[in-house]
Amino acid sequence: MAFTRSLFTILLGITTHCALFSLCFGISSGGVYLFPQFYDHTCPQAQAIVKSIVAKAYAEDPRMAASLLRLHFHDCFVKGCDASVLLDTSGTIVSEKRSNPNRDSLRGFEVIDEIKYALEKECPHTVSCADIVTLASRDSVVLTGGPSWEVPLGRRDSLDASIQGSNNNLPAPNNTLPSIITKFKLQGLDIVDLVALSGGHTIGDTRCTSFRQRLYNQTGNGAPDYSLNPVYAAGLRTKCPSSGGDQNLFFLDLVTPFKFDNQYFKNLIAYNGILNSDEVLFTQSVQTMNLVKLYAENNELFFEQFAKSMVKMGNISPLTGSMGEIRMNCRKINNH
Repeated sequence: MAFTRSLFTILLGITTHCALFSLCFGISSGGVYLFPQFYDHTCPQAQAIVKSIVAKAYAEDPRMAASLLRLHFHDCFVKGCDASVLLDTSGTIVSEKRSNPNRDSLRGFEVIDEIKYALEKECPHTVSCADIVTLASRDSVVLTGGPSWEVPLGRRDSLDASIQGSNNNLPAPNNTLPSIITKFKLQGLDIVDLVALSGGHTIGDTRCTSFRQRLYNQTGNGAPDYSLNPVYAAGLRTKCPSSGGDQNLFFLDLVTPFKFDNQYFKNLIAYNGILNSDEVLFTQSVQTMNLVKLYAENNELFFEQFAKSMVKMGNISPLTGSMGEIRMNCRKINNH
């Protein structure tokens, strides 16, 4: 009876805190709720600990903000937001870190390890790795000048990984727009989510191998892709030759590479989108083109939609309740 009254009191406090019950709670596929106050009683310092360590990592390496944001995307698009991307290869698991989109490019694992270590000291076996990744991505956006939002929490960690899902489900730099739209749709994300979330490329960088095909047309004349600004293309060619230089890094947003803003969309309108998967948003569809123009004109509107779409993406097929586990070490499943 005491437990029931206590649980009722907690839920009453949560719903009172929220203006609308439906806005505060995100329901999972298992019928169990995710909500921002999930750790308020079991680990009240959880969000502060995540924020502090992410801020330290960002101060040491400004690229880390984009890396942690990307880590969240690459987790959620494979089996849902369940921290499967963090698992190392073991006797029963083939790590998603080995997949084509992740190999030698996905970063931030050590930061997640540091956060997990600190949380295990503060409140053992309580905060999931999946929630850590989700919170770290939000904090990374805020640190670079982007919007903040309340993160629904209560995810649990997967017991396996899917390298096949990682190879097949993640949008690739050379994908066509219909293919990208389909990959988002399979995750329950629509075209508005697609364009807004693509705006995450306002920070971070990419490698020569991801866009070389746009610099050296394969039809034989050697000219850059028609949808790439020729002046911009000429500059890119100096560090991205037709062969070699594969690991050279290039800003995704050449104007404000470390600031989270709507410059990304302005770049697309000027045909300065470095990746084909970005530029096609402006060139291949009237619907996506109009959204690009809208966000280029209105930074506040972009921020508002980006936050909404991040919450929506963070709710992709979470493990909740008795599903999965709370990993003690984010890189491996617990000993059962």
